[in-house]
Amino acid sequence: MINRRTFTRAVGLGVGAAAVSVSAAANAPTASATGADRPGRPAPTIPTIAPGTHTAFTDLKQVRADVLDIGYAEAGPKHGPVVICLHGWPYDIHSFVDVAPLLADAGYRVIVPYLRGHGTTSFVSASTARNAQQSAIALDVIALMDALKIHKAVLAGFDWGSRTAGIVAALWPERVKALVAVSGYLITDLAAQRNPLPPKAEHTWWYQYYFATDRGRLAMETRQNRHDLCRLVWDEVSPTWTFDDATFERTAAAFENPDYAAIVIHNYRWRLGLADGERRYDRYEQPLVARPVITVPTIALDPALDPFLATTDGTGYRRFFTGPYSHRVLTGIGHNAPQEAPTAFAQAVVDADRL
Repeated sequence: MINRRTFTRAVGLGVGAAAVSVSAAANAPTASATGADRPGRPAPTIPTIAPGTHTAFTDLKQVRADVLDIGYAEAGPKHGPVVICLHGWPYDIHSFVDVAPLLADAGYRVIVPYLRGHGTTSFVSASTARNAQQSAIALDVIALMDALKIHKAVLAGFDWGSRTAGIVAALWPERVKALVAVSGYLITDLAAQRNPLPPKAEHTWWYQYYFATDRGRLAMETRQNRHDLCRLVWDEVSPTWTFDDATFERTAAAFENPDYAAIVIHNYRWRLGLADGERRYDRYEQPLVARPVITVPTIALDPALDPFLATTDGTGYRRFFTGPYSHRVLTGIGHNAPQEAPTAFAQAVVDADRL
């Protein structure tokens, strides 16, 4: 088990090493492809900052939430409207290290949890299955909200976090005030996952197939291989993000969680139909098979340089969003949208809150 005191020092919760900055112009690409479906209250303008302006969170906490003891960062006024920011793989809460203070300064209470298997989030019981199917992670968010007595929040995420936020919005819309979804609609269609993609797309997903093998599992269980594999993914999926070693190492500390390998391997094997879920989640997975629509106000963000996107016009998933909606392209930005473009991401949050 991770020692939280030494872990806190490891992720740089004091004066962190300086992170590289890219141009402010690359940080504010918010051209709207579709516009909002209806006018709302005017949103404040988020000030432009260079990515890497902040390197550390000043307030890390823990809370018991159902099967987990969840570690999370918090910023902003205690009684402000709540935003929950959800990271992806292979990332951690530092994807939002610049976004959180921007939203806090705008009056929001910002909660940034480590997903199961990451950082200081741990399982309460050694006997709980290390399950990473999509509904289990979504239920972690509901449990966190219940534990913190948060009835309703804006949810914003990318990668695993975007999928998770979309599932919460689809299954529990009464808990979601608005949604910011990088890459749009990512709820997993297990049946469709059986079909091959075009070869170039399959190549981009190389690690998913690697993790389907014992060789890939062993790589994730081996510290140096895990570190180097995740660094390679960062380089490949964010081709213009000139982050420094210190930026990656702050996040890589979260990969030292003893359940990290098990959670990552199960997530990708489950998506390919190579690992079973748990029957107790069937009641949540069954509605997701039908690809439920999302009715809450939503801003979808497509990073123009994200290699996982077939297109960036949002037309492929537009039908799944039936509430107030806007689509934006993040020009010059790769997969890790909030860390590469924090101003644009934070602006999307405050705009979505007012759709």
